Amino acid sequence: MEIESRLVRLCIESACRSGDAVKKWRMQRRTLEHLPSPLADALLRRLLQRRLLSPSLLEVFKICVEEADLRGEISVDAEWMAYLGGFRYLRCLNIADCHRITSSALWAISGMANLKEVDLSRCAKVTDAGIRHLLSISTLEKLRVSGTGLTADGIALLASLSNLLVLDLGGLPVTDKALKSLQVLKKLQHLDLWGSDLTDNGVILLEKFPRLSFLSLAWTKVTTLPNLSSLECLNMSKCTIKSILGGTGDKAHLAKLQIAGATLLNEAEAFMHIEPSFLTFLDASHTQISRFYFLSSMKSLECLDLSSSGIGDDSVELIAQIGGNLRNLNLNNTGVTSSGVGILAGYVPNLEIFSLSHTSVDDIAIAYIGVIPKLKAIDLSHTKVKGFIDYGDAEPDKVYTLMALQSLSSLERLNLEQIYIQDDALCSLLDFPGLRHLFLQSGYLTDLSLHHWSSLHCLKTLGFRDAVLTNQGLDSFKPPVTLELLDLRGCWLLTEDAILLFHRKYPRIELKHELIHVSASDHPLSNFPSKSQFKRTPPVNINSEKLFLSPTFVDQRLKYNRGELLALQYSSLSLQPNYGDGAIFKMPTD
Repeated sequence: MEIESRLVRLCIESACRSGDAVKKWRMQRRTLEHLPSPLADALLRRLLQRRLLSPSLLEVFKICVEEADLRGEISVDAEWMAYLGGFRYLRCLNIADCHRITSSALWAISGMANLKEVDLSRCAKVTDAGIRHLLSISTLEKLRVSGTGLTADGIALLASLSNLLVLDLGGLPVTDKALKSLQVLKKLQHLDLWGSDLTDNGVILLEKFPRLSFLSLAWTKVTTLPNLSSLECLNMSKCTIKSILGGTGDKAHLAKLQIAGATLLNEAEAFMHIEPSFLTFLDASHTQISRFYFLSSMKSLECLDLSSSGIGDDSVELIAQIGGNLRNLNLNNTGVTSSGVGILAGYVPNLEIFSLSHTSVDDIAIAYIGVIPKLKAIDLSHTKVKGFIDYGDAEPDKVYTLMALQSLSSLERLNLEQIYIQDDALCSLLDFPGLRHLFLQSGYLTDLSLHHWSSLHCLKTLGFRDAVLTNQGLDSFKPPVTLELLDLRGCWLLTEDAILLFHRKYPRIELKHELIHVSASDHPLSNFPSKSQFKRTPPVNINSEKLFLSPTFVDQRLKYNRGELLALQYSSLSLQPNYGDGAIFKMPTD
C-alpha cells in the first residue's frame, strides 16, 4: 500500500511540475473524466499549492472532482465559482477565507444536486442575499457561515434547509428570536453559536433540538445551561458560568467540556449536574479556579488541560487520584514544581503526553518522568532543566539526568527549547531510536550536538535553534534519511550560501533560518534552488520590535572581535568541547 501511495504521489508531482507539464495532459479529457475521485481531488489540491490552477483549468475536473478545498485562496472570485457550479458530482466545497467571494458569486452553485457541505467562514462580503442562493440546495447537510455578513434576518432564512446536521453561526448576531426560528431543524447535531447575542432566556430553546450532540456557546452572555440530554460536547469558554446542564430528566452523557478562560462563580455548583463518569476531556485552562475538588469524581478523564490555571503542588494529588485513564496532561505555566511531578509518578500509567512548559520543574523531575512508562511526548521547554545535577566536590560531581528517560521506549517527541543545556548533557538522547521530533534551543549548543542526531534513524523534525553552529558544521552534518524539517533559526554564524549548499545536498529537507526559508523538493536539484523553492526572510527592524530573550540566553558574539567572528563562519567547532576555561567551544588550531 505504501509503494502504491508513493507511486501516486510521484505521478501527481510529475503532472504538477510546471505549466508546460499541465498543458500536456489537460487536453486528455476522456482520461480525466475517468480519473477516480480521490486522485482527482489530490491533483486539484497539488495544482493549487503550486499556483498552477486557473479558472479555465477547473473545467477539466467538472466530472471527476467531489471535494474542492480552496480555503484561503485570495484569487477565488465569481469567475472561479462559475466553473465550480458546473462540477456535476461536487459534494464538498470549502471557500473559507476567500475574501473576494460575494453574495452574487454564490448564485453559480445554487440548485447543485449533490452538494452536501459548504464552508463560507470569514467570507465577509457574503450577506443575507448570498444565503438566499443556498436555499435551493436541498441536499445541504453541513453549512459554516461564521464571520460572514449575515444578520439575524439572514440567519432565520436557514430554517428552510431541513436536512442540516451541522450549522456554524460563530460570530454572528444570533438573537433569542433568531434561534427560535431555527428550532424546526430537528436533525441538527452540531451547533456553533460562539460570540452570539444569545441570553439565558433564549438558551432554553436549545431543548427543541432533540439530536444536538455538539454545542458551542463560547464568548456569550449565557451563564446557565439547561439539561440537554443528547449533548456530548460543550464549549463555554470565556463565559461566566453559574450552572451547566441543570434541570430534570436523563443526564447528558457529556464526554467533552471546554471552559477555557471561563469564570466559575462557584465550582461546586457549576459541576453539580454533570455526570462525571462519562467525561473524558476537560479543558479548564486560563481559569482562576482555586479549588479543584471537582476533579476527584472524574475518573474517566483521558485528556486534562489545566495550563495557565491556579493549580499547584497542593492540588496535584487530586489529579493522581483520577490518573488511571489519563493520556494527555497539560500543566504548562502553572505553579507545579518537581515535587508535584513526584506526586504523579506511579499514578498515571497510561499517560502519553505530558506538558510542563513554563513551570519551575528542574532536573529532579526527570527521574519521576522516567517512570511513566507509556509517554510519547514530553514538553520541558522554558523550565529549569539543565540536563545534569552538579554535586560539587562529590564523586561523580555531575550526573546527567536525561539518561533517566531511556526507559521510555515509546518516546517520540521531546521539547527542550529555551533551557540551559550544553552539548555533553545531550549525549544520552542517542539511545532513543524511536524519537521522531526533537526541539532544542540554547546558546550553549555547538556543531557537536548537531552531529549527534545522525544516528536517530526515525527523526523527522529537528529544531536546533540559537546554537553556535558553523558553516562547516552544517556542511559535515549527515542527517537521517527520515528527516523532513531542520529548524536553524537563531544560528547566527551560518551564511546563506551554506544553507543553500546543504539544501542542494538534501533537497527533501525543509530548512528554516532567518536568512532564508528553503522548502522541501521531491526531485533532485541539478543546481541551487529556484526562486519558487525558497523565500528570503525580511530583515527585522530592531528599532520597532521589542526583543524577548530567555533568561538563559547568552550572546556568544560578545567574546570575540569582528575578525574572529568572520573566521568562525568558515571554521568547524572542536568536537571535544572545552568547558574548563568558561568557554563553550575553542577555536581550531592550525
